[in-house]
Amino acid sequence: MPPTTSAPAGGPVAPLAALTPLPDPKARTGPSTAVLAQPDIGAEPPAQHLPVTVTDHQGTKVTVTDTRRILAFDMAGTLAATVFGLGLGSHVVGRDVSTGFPAARKLPLVTRNGHQLNAEAILALRPSVVLTDTTLGPWDAVLQLRDAGIPVVVLDSRRSLDNVGALVHDAAAALGVPEAGQRLADRLTGDITAKRTEITRLAPADPARKLRTVFLYLRGQAGVYYLFGRGSGADSLIMALGAVDVASEAGVEGMRPVNPEALIKARPDVILVMTKGLESVGGPDGLLRVPGVAQTPAGLHRRFVDMADSQILGFGPQTPGVLDALARALYAPGSAG
Repeated sequence: MPPTTSAPAGGPVAPLAALTPLPDPKARTGPSTAVLAQPDIGAEPPAQHLPVTVTDHQGTKVTVTDTRRILAFDMAGTLAATVFGLGLGSHVVGRDVSTGFPAARKLPLVTRNGHQLNAEAILALRPSVVLTDTTLGPWDAVLQLRDAGIPVVVLDSRRSLDNVGALVHDAAAALGVPEAGQRLADRLTGDITAKRTEITRLAPADPARKLRTVFLYLRGQAGVYYLFGRGSGADSLIMALGAVDVASEAGVEGMRPVNPEALIKARPDVILVMTKGLESVGGPDGLLRVPGVAQTPAGLHRRFVDMADSQILGFGPQTPGVLDALARALYAPGSAG
């Protein structure tokens, strides 16, 4: 049976407040896919104030004089999405593999073999400024850019609902668009708060009925199966969805290889995954073959929710939409329109 989608492709999307939630989300069977109602990112070009000098997350003072050729890359695709959200998308000249929204999809890649930086490809694009963090390597590639005289601003690598606005502010300051940064941060903060309030009305209030949820990172070709816990970003997402993060409950910090016995003991009702990760193990049937999954309530009832790799843990301008789509997949699958 194909997975249920959380929103009709191209159709009207009813607000969360208009949805009728499942009487018992733990009684649902079968996989579902969370789909953003608006997958693209863009904004009007902002007013700029250049040059600017900022102190980045590593304590390095960086002066930016030119933003006509921007590169922004990180493991989650957050920084490029933020640049587009600030209205400077037309200045972006390349992308990392995690940047997959439509407006950026045709830009040349600056990563290879997954998340490895390609210094030659970056230099060939002649960037006038680079925004990055410490999640992509090799770090020598970043140092090579600085040696070439390119301003490189290193931003916070932490991804969470708690610092979405701060990351927007830092990126905007580095690009000389602080007013646009304030507007975007305020909008995101307000929209995230509103979504969390709407989700509270959908999710079971009784702690015993809340969905016990876990986020698994899957790369089947390499036999890589990770559990994301406290501080990974997945924890803040799961809690915002009115669910219980069983990895944090079990004391998992950051990312840890899946321990089948621990996964079974955690008793997740739902497993969240990235779409390509799910594909890499052979879909829902393949996920059941990952050690420990079939013995969980999620596995027994095939309650798997997938979402695009570039969206689910992006924590950028699409964050309110991600919360909305995941809430539909968890609490009202198939009833979004």
